[in-house]
Amino acid sequence: MTITRRALLAAPAILALTPAAAQAGKITLVVPFPPGGSTDALARLLQASLQTKLNRIVLVENKSGAAGALGAAQVAKSPPDGSSFLVTFDSHAVIPSILDKPPVDVERELVPVFLVGTAPYVIAAGAGRPYKSFADVVAACKATPGAVKYASVGIGTLGHLAMTVLGGKAGVEITHVPYRGGGPAMNDVLGGHVDLIAGSAALVAAQLGTNLLRPILQLGRARLPALPDTPTAIEAGFPDFETLAWWGIFAPAGTPPDIVSAMATASKEILSEPATAAQLRDTQQMTLLLQDAPAFKTFFDTQVAYWGKVVKDNNIRA
Repeated sequence: MTITRRALLAAPAILALTPAAAQAGKITLVVPFPPGGSTDALARLLQASLQTKLNRIVLVENKSGAAGALGAAQVAKSPPDGSSFLVTFDSHAVIPSILDKPPVDVERELVPVFLVGTAPYVIAAGAGRPYKSFADVVAACKATPGAVKYASVGIGTLGHLAMTVLGGKAGVEITHVPYRGGGPAMNDVLGGHVDLIAGSAALVAAQLGTNLLRPILQLGRARLPALPDTPTAIEAGFPDFETLAWWGIFAPAGTPPDIVSAMATASKEILSEPATAAQLRDTQQMTLLLQDAPAFKTFFDTQVAYWGKVVKDNNIRA
């Protein structure tokens, strides 16, 4: 690949993605989930702008399976030369604790590059159900243990773990019904087959105009503008409790710091553009953090420790 003086001036970050990655001629963004989800959308949002900014071919590859661990393992085993990055979601922090024999050590074989942002999880009831608050759910569970059922996007996902913690704090049993994605889970709630859903704000907010879903609790520290009338868990009597969806980028362990920094810088520039930032806020209800590797590592380590303890204390296995 020939790099002109004009290209260097226009995209100085490309210097950090050479020489080995430049010889490969492309960058692959691996998404460890099927097409169509929020992580896939983020990767494809980055793809076109990265190609322009770095003067490189950028591909998105979906490698799903094992709660995101298969795609993570693929990146971990890739050369640490800036040719492969993982664009992933909050369940990445649960891989070490939820799988008996994970195919990747996410804390040692991958390094944090860039934390994009967060969004709270939300608990919502089907409009045909009587629950107007989480206190109503707790009362129903106490009256008939196990009768109230909630959907999540899978065993060990943060929706599942958050409901496990809340049920434990409230002293009730809420029956978990896991699904293989947000679409099937939401369909069964809207269809009246399951009482509640514990999903990301993006998943729930997409249904707000249908009158088929009633948000009853959001799990961030502050109310989202899109859900001004829905209390937080903290307001509902669960002190200091929050559950956040998050999106981030990782690289293989051993990737040189200048390559990590260059990808973080390029991603921050792209996602800071007003139109792009607005798209993420509107479609994912995302609060953009745009934090580089050191801050992301601190955040990620905290997530691994907190949710790992929840998994262990409740003996949850995938």
